[in-house]
Amino acid sequence: MLPFWLSSCVPADKEKTGVREADSEKKIHIVTLSFDDGFKKSSIRTAEIYEKYNLSACINVLATGHLKSFVGPTESLKQGPKGDFGLWNELKQRGHEIMPHGYKHANKAKMPLREAKDLITRCLDYFVEHLKGFEPKEAIFNFPYNASTPELESWLATKVKAFRTRGNPINPLPHKGQVKLTCRGFGPESCEQFVEDRIEELLAGDSGWLICCAHGLDGQGWGPMRSSFLKKLLPRLLAIESVRILPTGRALSELSFSRT
Repeated sequence: MLPFWLSSCVPADKEKTGVREADSEKKIHIVTLSFDDGFKKSSIRTAEIYEKYNLSACINVLATGHLKSFVGPTESLKQGPKGDFGLWNELKQRGHEIMPHGYKHANKAKMPLREAKDLITRCLDYFVEHLKGFEPKEAIFNFPYNASTPELESWLATKVKAFRTRGNPINPLPHKGQVKLTCRGFGPESCEQFVEDRIEELLAGDSGWLICCAHGLDGQGWGPMRSSFLKKLLPRLLAIESVRILPTGRALSELSFSRT
């Protein structure tokens, strides 16, 4: 049986986008699927699917993931090559959001603070050098493993626009001064049911911003989803009047969503 938010949908207009005029008298539900690790094949396919509906994908990549010297900490990170900055620049030019996911896929909550800061600094510097137009103060840093510490968060808040870490996946609507974004993911099996459940939870409540941590498509990465699932999910969401589908950085720039 389909969840209520799917069964009540009608086909979306192909010209419909993820952005609409904010209406303070109506509920607003922002949905962000945050695709991590930068698998080349999956990222290309994700971008193609989002473009079909005039949407921007949210893709978070590792600074050194494309290098031959890169060693993934888990088997899921080794499932296919990562994209390089030639691809990331192309996808950014096409309107997709490319954000940092770390210099390497390291759990910064399990290392000395100084080492964690150094890895983040090296990551941001690498993006400045290789991703055209990248500005750390406009960036969303997506913690690997969604693992952070209060000390690291406090420091990072002075370096980037915002950061994403573990926590309640339903955030307040984007508002001025919002720096900490929280999310959840599911794996290593398919994340599809998890995503459907979180969307149902979002739509059953008042206005809010759902951030789900996804990875690859069609068996690639930790907790993958099928391309066919994503191709059906996006138009179903667009058919719901209250829903906007946005990457994190763009959502934070749309302060008209906030009622305060």
